[in-house]
Amino acid sequence: MFTTRPELVGTHGMVASTHWLASSTGMAVLEDGGNAFDAAVAVGFVLQVVEPHLNGPGGEVPVVFAAAGESVPRVLCGQGVAPAGATISHYRSLGLDLVPGSGLLAATVPGAWDGWLTLLRDYGTKTLREVLGYAIGYARDGFPLLERVSFTISTVADLFRDHWTSSAALWLPGGTPPEAGARFRNPKLADTWEWLLAAAEAAGSSREAQIEAGRRAWSQGFVAAQVEEFSRIAHRDDSGADHAGVLTGEDMASWEATYEDAVSVDFGSWSVVKPGAWTQGPVLLQQLLLLEGFADRLSYVDGVPTAETVHLAVECAKLAFADREAWYGDSGDVPLDVLLSREYADERRQLVADHASLELRPGSPQRMDIRLPGHVLRGPSVASQKDGGGALGEPTVSGTGAVRGDTVHVDVVDRWGNIVSATPSGGWLQSSPTIPSLGFCLGSRAQMFWLDEGLPNSLAPGKRPRITLSPTLALHDGLPAMAFGTPGGDQQDQWQLGFWLAHTVGGMNLQAAIDSPMWHSNAFPSSFYPRSWTPGEVVIESRFGGMDELRERGHTVVDAGPWTLGRMSAVARDSRDGLLRAAANPRGAQGYAVGR
Repeated sequence: MFTTRPELVGTHGMVASTHWLASSTGMAVLEDGGNAFDAAVAVGFVLQVVEPHLNGPGGEVPVVFAAAGESVPRVLCGQGVAPAGATISHYRSLGLDLVPGSGLLAATVPGAWDGWLTLLRDYGTKTLREVLGYAIGYARDGFPLLERVSFTISTVADLFRDHWTSSAALWLPGGTPPEAGARFRNPKLADTWEWLLAAAEAAGSSREAQIEAGRRAWSQGFVAAQVEEFSRIAHRDDSGADHAGVLTGEDMASWEATYEDAVSVDFGSWSVVKPGAWTQGPVLLQQLLLLEGFADRLSYVDGVPTAETVHLAVECAKLAFADREAWYGDSGDVPLDVLLSREYADERRQLVADHASLELRPGSPQRMDIRLPGHVLRGPSVASQKDGGGALGEPTVSGTGAVRGDTVHVDVVDRWGNIVSATPSGGWLQSSPTIPSLGFCLGSRAQMFWLDEGLPNSLAPGKRPRITLSPTLALHDGLPAMAFGTPGGDQQDQWQLGFWLAHTVGGMNLQAAIDSPMWHSNAFPSSFYPRSWTPGEVVIESRFGGMDELRERGHTVVDAGPWTLGRMSAVARDSRDGLLRAAANPRGAQGYAVGR
């Protein structure tokens, strides 16, 4: 099939991300002798500058990786927890049924800084200045503003002018949104990073000591102090009221990034590796287990999935995501071993029919009682799905600041066999007011908690929200072979499924699999405020030719246009000959892969 660009093949290193400047930064680090971890960290910081509508320093990052010389993949959790003051009773006392999707009440402990620095300390080789300097340069000297950034700012301009004046001061220079393509600067963010570097380098010449000092300067120094001071000021959020936050310096000082075991399932010669049920990651594994029983009915023709393939994938997604809603969370009670068993998949697969289901049908692992949030039990609401094209996975912003989240992604592989997949997010410029002394804002990931007691994903202090961020690693014959992922909120593990099927069923290379027509279902509750969904709705690119057949099967089909869904990137390593590969998404004209 025709591809928009070649699959890159080389031997030195490969970087693929959602922005060309970030990918080029990662490659510069590899060319300077750095490894995949050094490159990923540098990319992560640059993405905070050049895609500010999708992530920022106040956000978070989960990473799944395999290090050369280690026998099993690992997960780094750079997702901060709910503050000590974030209790259900507090939010209910404010008259809230849901955690707002914007503003200070939705903030968890910012985790990206500590996550990236922990990864750099333990697996990288470069100093903090060597990896952070690229991002400081773009923040200080400027970068070309993406059209989507300009559009996002214009959409929330009135909110900024009327309520978030510190954001207006940064993002509305001269009182108007900056033009697409204009050179934009954030000198206050550059100052913040330089202050952190000064604190780090004051610890001496040891690379590790500097990184540790940089971590402390963030969580126990001036950044934490400024965050707490700003959080005490009430600001408008998308509940329509002004609320102060509950995040404190003590919350930041008492949290740090951690490592944990990855979750994986074998599929023939492949093993697919994900973070645990504090993310939606295992839902990809559940979809694959369900589809295993339909292997003889899945096919591609000239790079395009058949209508039956899409139908089966969508129906399996509905079952897997219904389980996500009922069972996933940062809780010791998640029956993940059962949810990822073939016996359970065999049982659930019997629900897949030739006609589309319009019900939300979570399963009952070990015959446990199914408990769903009251918001879900009241039934679906479709309003937010029609607001500004949110079904496409891009952030949907309105004048109230309501957002439906997107994010960024990076994959790196080096000549030594290190391979990294990371999905940074949070701290979008439209998520909460800019902290003027720091040049960035806090995230809004707490909106993914429920304000119902006793659920795996109920709000509680010290708990991680069940996030949508979902990087992926794949092993082939037991060896690390591929890293991939995409932004897109609830769509992430649906678009990754489409990529995986195109690659493993359709036999396409990385670039062809990314270019293949994508789809997703909106038939389960969104993870983002106001948590709506549209039973039966399938959004699919128009290059797919089987829409009429899907409609005949009972799906409500939305034609998304020819090139709109997914922002996949991927890298790979063949253990037999050491050849490295990379590919990136052409949609939106900003994702890029580089390598040699």
